[in-house]
Amino acid sequence: MPRWEEGSEERMKQSAMELFEEQGFEATTAVQIADRAGVTTRTFFRYFPDKEEILFADANLLDEALVQELLQTPDLEQPLRAVVRTLAGYDWEKLGSRDVLRRRSRLIASNSGLLERDLIKQHQMAEGFRRALRERGVDPDVAELAASTGSQVFRTAYRKWLESDDNTNLTTITDTVTSLLTDIVPAARSPRGQVPASPRRRGSRRDLQATPHEGGTA
Repeated sequence: MPRWEEGSEERMKQSAMELFEEQGFEATTAVQIADRAGVTTRTFFRYFPDKEEILFADANLLDEALVQELLQTPDLEQPLRAVVRTLAGYDWEKLGSRDVLRRRSRLIASNSGLLERDLIKQHQMAEGFRRALRERGVDPDVAELAASTGSQVFRTAYRKWLESDDNTNLTTITDTVTSLLTDIVPAARSPRGQVPASPRRRGSRRDLQATPHEGGTA
């Protein structure tokens, strides 16, 4: 089979998905992926350390782009909402069509090893958000909670978006999921039913209460 380099990374990604779906993830080897993509095994390992990583090839660049977006967000008065909006505002179909993203998600969910790696990647992304919020002067505890909670809220919305059959906007779905936080953590009130005074510093704990239906991208 002839070997050529141009477009080899994308061909390997596509070939990998085809083989994973045809014969299962465990039964597929790097050699098989390389053969189908028309490249050498050496070329495969120049791009990917293992077959697992081919499903996460864009993770580092994605993290960098999202963290930079959060760092440039002009208003961090409510850090949780800033994290969620940053994620919801990204054009996820840059990484592939919704069908491709859906197939990838189902493959990861069906394999414990891939699921573990995906969770690690999610943690790394949340950690990047936490550092970005701290760099912008947000309280450490608030930064940690906003980063982890915001990431999980978006993951829930992202799954709903992938599996939906209509053209509902991801931001709209994310706003709906975010509004559910008010059911989980009702607004705190004093014994007399008065809402406590707002904390004085920016990026305080008060913003961990997400306001429903305030959408828009980052």
